[in-house]
Amino acid sequence: MKLFKNLLASVKPHFEEGGKLEKLYPVYDGFATFLFVPGHSAHSGAHIRDGIDLKRTMITVVMALVPALLFGMWNAGYQHYLALGLNETVTFWEQVGFGAMKVLPLVIVSYSVGLGIEFAFCVIKKHQINEGFLVSGMLIPLIMPVDIPLWMVALSTAFAVVIGKEVFGGTGMNILNPALTARAFAFFAYPTFMSGDKVWINTSLNEGQAVADGFSGATALGELATTGSTDIKPMDMFLGNIPGSIGETSTVAILIGAAILIYTGIGSWKIMLSAVLGGLTMGLIFNGIAEFMISPEQQGFMEVPYWEHLIMGGFAFGVVFMATDPVSASQTSKGKWIYGFLTGMLCIMIRVFNPAFPEGVMMAILFMNVMAPLIDHYVVEGNVKKRKKRLKVKTA
Repeated sequence: MKLFKNLLASVKPHFEEGGKLEKLYPVYDGFATFLFVPGHSAHSGAHIRDGIDLKRTMITVVMALVPALLFGMWNAGYQHYLALGLNETVTFWEQVGFGAMKVLPLVIVSYSVGLGIEFAFCVIKKHQINEGFLVSGMLIPLIMPVDIPLWMVALSTAFAVVIGKEVFGGTGMNILNPALTARAFAFFAYPTFMSGDKVWINTSLNEGQAVADGFSGATALGELATTGSTDIKPMDMFLGNIPGSIGETSTVAILIGAAILIYTGIGSWKIMLSAVLGGLTMGLIFNGIAEFMISPEQQGFMEVPYWEHLIMGGFAFGVVFMATDPVSASQTSKGKWIYGFLTGMLCIMIRVFNPAFPEGVMMAILFMNVMAPLIDHYVVEGNVKKRKKRLKVKTA
């Protein structure tokens, strides 16, 4: 590492004031502080209040996402060969290799476009690089279908960075989760590429190949929305060898990431636990009234065992990696419990009441992002009133 430190020190004068590349100093500073702990601290707008610097915080989250990324690459290959009826003739590494060829370009495009825009804003505004995209750049491809065109990923990423972050002032100032902003843009701008039975599995055929008889690319939520039931077993939902967004299918991989976030103190266990409790509560309520429903579609969702909602769709991924975003989530301790609980309840409610939009976690989290400042406001006001009452009692 000493070699890199000396190299950075030797080129630093070129980027400082008066140097030939002084306008690109934010780019240099971004690389330098990524490799080594910076010798300065934040003065305003900090949303991470700890001794660890922001880059190390974001890298920890990226590390927590690696299990979901690796499983997603294997599952993309597994589902591809399963659709063609060739899984028994291919090896594990062939499945991983095919999945990597489909997933890694999405990751590269996400980071290239997002960081490119971040660097451009830093140069124009003459401020330091915003490290928040280190996480968003990984989240965006993991919540996308494997077959989405790369240009759509690029456009969605650009929208998320410019409209979702920079217009509010950059990292630490945005009110919506950038990754979910990208997914929402893609969903409403290009719905045929973000929903249905054909977008979750790559079925590209070579000469002489054909899709296997009886193949269905529908997700569990998709089947419930269209038929009122699903043939996908709960254990498969838990393990993740099912159709779905790249990083959202395996609850096991997501739980590994959750353990990393909780152990390191990066992710809020209060939000995770309260969201699970909220989802279970709403699931129990709907299970209790399912027999009174007339609509077969709504009854299908209501009859899903309450605990099964937790391993279905993107619930686990959203709760662990996006509801806990330290910028757009509630900041107060009591507010985190309220925020998480309502997020879990809203997710299940959207699934049941809107069969045309069975995956409710995206809209639930985005809505609660908007409500988070209001929740914190009333929590703080409540604490102020309690303290005033205590003061009156003491002075009486």
